[in-house]
Amino acid sequence: MTLALSILGLLLVSASLVGSLLLVWAAWLAGRLGRGAPPRPRDVPVTLLKPLHGAEPRLAANLASFFASAGAGPAVQMLCGVHRSDDPAHAVAAGLEGVRPIDAMTIVVGGTARGANPKIANLIAMLPAARHDVLVLSDSDIAVAPDYLDRVVEALDRPGIGAVTCLYRGRGDAGFWSRIGAMGLDLHFLPSVLIGLGTGMAHPCMGSTIAIRRETLARIGGFAAFADRLADDHAIGAAVRGLGLRVVVPDMLVTHGCAEPDFAALVRHELRWNATVAGIDPAGFAGSIVLHPLPLALIGTALMGFPALGWGPIAFSLAARAAMGWRLRRITCMRGTSLALIPLRDLLAFALFVAGFFVRSVDWRGRRLETEDGRIAATES
Repeated sequence: MTLALSILGLLLVSASLVGSLLLVWAAWLAGRLGRGAPPRPRDVPVTLLKPLHGAEPRLAANLASFFASAGAGPAVQMLCGVHRSDDPAHAVAAGLEGVRPIDAMTIVVGGTARGANPKIANLIAMLPAARHDVLVLSDSDIAVAPDYLDRVVEALDRPGIGAVTCLYRGRGDAGFWSRIGAMGLDLHFLPSVLIGLGTGMAHPCMGSTIAIRRETLARIGGFAAFADRLADDHAIGAAVRGLGLRVVVPDMLVTHGCAEPDFAALVRHELRWNATVAGIDPAGFAGSIVLHPLPLALIGTALMGFPALGWGPIAFSLAARAAMGWRLRRITCMRGTSLALIPLRDLLAFALFVAGFFVRSVDWRGRRLETEDGRIAATES
């Protein structure tokens, strides 16, 4: 038994070393973000689709960042969708009406009875009011740089491209636990996507941005085709690729504002992420265990009886994670949560990773949703 535990411990430590090397590679890959040539000025009008729910922290500033990205190009229409007129987000959006250089801003109320996915219901309600052929949808907690629309439209104009999506980093907007959530995006989510892109194993399409032409959207069945999909963004990307078109990821970052006010909210949010990924790609989700090198090194070293050499992989795992945080600070000039909190963040991420294998229902903005084969159904609370 002692030999078996030692062998298992050695395997876990070896997996930890592999994961740490992958994280170092991800930090190197991140160095290319934002270093491309300046984009050409946008030459087509665009409709922005913004499904809203609740007065999130910095919602007005997030929306205003899209105004700034309109630049001096052709018209930009912004559609903001809410389910109810008394939603606090309605008042926030209404306070921004008439702000230039957005050509037109309209708040669409409705979308409450169009499938189990409330975001898609919102988009279905907004689409008839869209004026332009190029549609750019993004979550309400996203903020962008001034060259955002130029870069997205330039990428969409390339031959064979059916949609454009964007990588994102975190920003804590609601205190300590939201900053821990932002660390999860910076040090766990973003490296995993960069590694997936670098190896060719990942084909992301993310709610941070989906730019798509109206004709392409119609060919994949419109938003209604995804009304009961939990991972609607992933499903849209898969449908676009099913047409023989590519979903491209430009070398740029947008910012995701994390708004978890407490530990319980953070756990609910990240469990939903993990359950979503596990439902989409169970094998890939299981294989991503190597991207938790600190817990693997700790468990493996404990099984081997804490030999002196076992502390090396533990230190390496912390250094690899810190390298990603350092790289993002250099790229964005934004300070993240203290790197001293990496052990807490890593151990929490591992616990929620394990829990993701067992979750069958998720909390989505106060609604309880049951999941099965990537589809969802609302349940009574």
